[in-house]
Amino acid sequence: MNKNTEKHYACPMGCEGDKKYTNPGNCPVCHMHLVEISELKKKETEKSDCPHCAHENVGDGKPIKTSGEYYCPMHCEGEKTYDKPGDCPVCGMHLLKEQVVQTPPKPAIFTCPMHTDILESQSGNCPICGMDLIAVTSSVKSEEDSAYQNMLKKFWIAIIFSLPVFIIAMSEFFPFLQLESVASKKFWGWIEFILATPVVIYCSGDFFKRGWNSIRRWSPNMWTLISLGVGSAYLFSVIGLIFPDLFPAQFKENGNVHLYFEAAAVILSLVLLGQVMELRAHSQTNSAIKALLGLVPPVARLVENGEEREIPLEDVHVGNLLKVKPGEKIPVDGVIVQGTAIIDESMITGEPMPVDKEKGHKVTAGTINGQTAFEFKAEKVGSDTLLAQIIDMVNKASRSRAPIQKLADIVAKYFVQIVISISILTFVVWAVWGPEPAYVYAFVNAVAVMIIACPCALGLATPMSIMVGTGRGAQAGVLVKDARAIEEMNKVDTLIIDKTGTITEGKPSLNNFQSFGDLSDLMVLSLAASVDYNSEHPLAASIVAGARERNLDLLKIESFESLSGKGVKAVYNGNQIGLGNDRLLDSFKLELTSDQRKLVEDWQSQGQTVMYLILDNRVEGVVSVSDRIKKTSASAIKSLQAKGIKVYMLTGDNQLTAKAVAKELGLDGFVADCLPEDKYNKVKALQEQGHIVAMAGDGINDAPALELANVGIAMGTGTDIAMQSAEITLVKGDLTGIARARNLSEKVMRNIKQNLFFAFIYNSLGIPVAAGILYPFFGLLLSPIIAAAAMSFSSVSVISNALRLRGVKNI
Repeated sequence: MNKNTEKHYACPMGCEGDKKYTNPGNCPVCHMHLVEISELKKKETEKSDCPHCAHENVGDGKPIKTSGEYYCPMHCEGEKTYDKPGDCPVCGMHLLKEQVVQTPPKPAIFTCPMHTDILESQSGNCPICGMDLIAVTSSVKSEEDSAYQNMLKKFWIAIIFSLPVFIIAMSEFFPFLQLESVASKKFWGWIEFILATPVVIYCSGDFFKRGWNSIRRWSPNMWTLISLGVGSAYLFSVIGLIFPDLFPAQFKENGNVHLYFEAAAVILSLVLLGQVMELRAHSQTNSAIKALLGLVPPVARLVENGEEREIPLEDVHVGNLLKVKPGEKIPVDGVIVQGTAIIDESMITGEPMPVDKEKGHKVTAGTINGQTAFEFKAEKVGSDTLLAQIIDMVNKASRSRAPIQKLADIVAKYFVQIVISISILTFVVWAVWGPEPAYVYAFVNAVAVMIIACPCALGLATPMSIMVGTGRGAQAGVLVKDARAIEEMNKVDTLIIDKTGTITEGKPSLNNFQSFGDLSDLMVLSLAASVDYNSEHPLAASIVAGARERNLDLLKIESFESLSGKGVKAVYNGNQIGLGNDRLLDSFKLELTSDQRKLVEDWQSQGQTVMYLILDNRVEGVVSVSDRIKKTSASAIKSLQAKGIKVYMLTGDNQLTAKAVAKELGLDGFVADCLPEDKYNKVKALQEQGHIVAMAGDGINDAPALELANVGIAMGTGTDIAMQSAEITLVKGDLTGIARARNLSEKVMRNIKQNLFFAFIYNSLGIPVAAGILYPFFGLLLSPIIAAAAMSFSSVSVISNALRLRGVKNI
């Protein structure tokens, strides 16, 4: 067909945005019939009824604009949002609340860290000890947490009621219980009814609503199967308990109809467990955003007319003069106007090396000041700060990545249609050709098909494999937070890794030291460590630590002085001694020889920070500090590439260092000088090209990309925010853990598919018997023993198969 005349189709609900299809059919998300795009454009200007709720006059020729705070994580109706919490009207998933980027709320009270009984509405000094009062931020439960707690409560109630029902129903397998010697089977049936009813009605009422919605929209899924199967089992049991005479003799045992209250209660309890696990993941979805919001202080120190006073962060305006004291976090973005600072910007760049700042240099909200005080002018506040932009990216990433439809739903979609068809056919056949009372036989056998078709093990199939698999992964140092990641990890074809803390150790350490004169190399290091011992610069600690690792003694130094932006100087044996950068050389009016300069440039090209040791106006040697590559990084990257995975490095470090690391490790590519937005955009671009992307990182600056990636992998040695944004955490912070995660994914997914087979096979074999196929030949109808055996065998098979994962090797 000519491209110009080729027809394209789309979902009328916009479930997948602007995605087009070349063939007609049903939407894979909401299952509505795809409509030709030309027809959709015509209907955009026409009013119509809502296809979901049948409300009239939907649409006025303009796109529907919604301003609600809640959205479906499956994006069943595109970007549609809702005003109130609840469940998605299409798929039944719990609606999530969109996190709005804003400055932290104004603290309600201030208290003294030493006297917590002191509560003031404004900042100031403690009236008892005089210490500065600190802000107390209120802790408000999020709606996701409330939904999780509510579901957890229902789960425990279901467990409390389901266990005795299960014990009563299984008492015939435990002769020592002798329940029938205490009371009649009829009595215990009523006890089962009383105990199972709260589980069905109170604890699981929402599941039946979801099932009804799926039937009403004819989009069968797991809820359809659970609602029909469990509902049939419960109603069958209620009628069998109250009106046993309605049932044929084949359905009775000693005059009592076999009841399925325990099946209904146990299935629903297992489903509730799955929902608790899912809501727990949802309640943690925005934890990274909340943690990022907590990075900025709730108050700022305003300098006005030479006086300082604390004001709430939301009261800071562009142009305000603010002061930051040693060790404090910077409240907003701005530019230094007075003083100098050494600032830890690792949350933005990911690099461990602190940055020297002076007048005219920019500072960023959330970064941490060193040991000096400075004043700066606010340039960006509120949602304009770089930190707020990072939060916004994390927020967008969490919304844009819809969960993958569960394998159980896919199987259930077709299984439900088959079961309903067989049940209807069974009713018709028995009603027309069955013995009298024909309609009773028709009803009982049609319901029997529903009961036997409801796989008790379906609730166990995925959770058991996930539970055992994640436990096995934890033994190997791979912690899985989101079960979705296990499925996705098996499909990953592109891996993006951060440098600092992921490939490298993530902290500066002594790398090289060399003498340029008569001093020995060790003496150069000893002098460098001695003069740096009194320095508060973070790099000084790594040089001192390196000297101590080599058991070198620190020498007596006098008249120590820190030179901001240059280094340090002191007096040793009556001679002036200094350690610092090129600026220090210039201040001493010294120059390097060509050989010395070449050595320094070689070290710098390898990503090392070089400092010069000056003694008595001579350059006596050099000392370098760097973030060293982990010993296991090279082998891990090679093994991943051998699996067909492309490995790229995105780092906030400079071009020279990034190039040296990429060359040494044989990476497929790299990008240097990356900001959080650059990493986010790279992941997005690769996904748009059709790649399944995993992102491994350890810093705050990696959070947006970790959230957006198909699989986010955090180093256990990194920041809490990175781990909150990621679905997988590697305890040892070792890249070899990614290969383990891949192997774990393959094995767990294979196990889940096997479990789904076991969950359905026994029940499926029982469906023809339930329909009465054996009755014309042997006079047999569905025996309660067959139903019980099918449910028991499928559950035992699923559990046994899942437990095999505990002994899996090569993870």
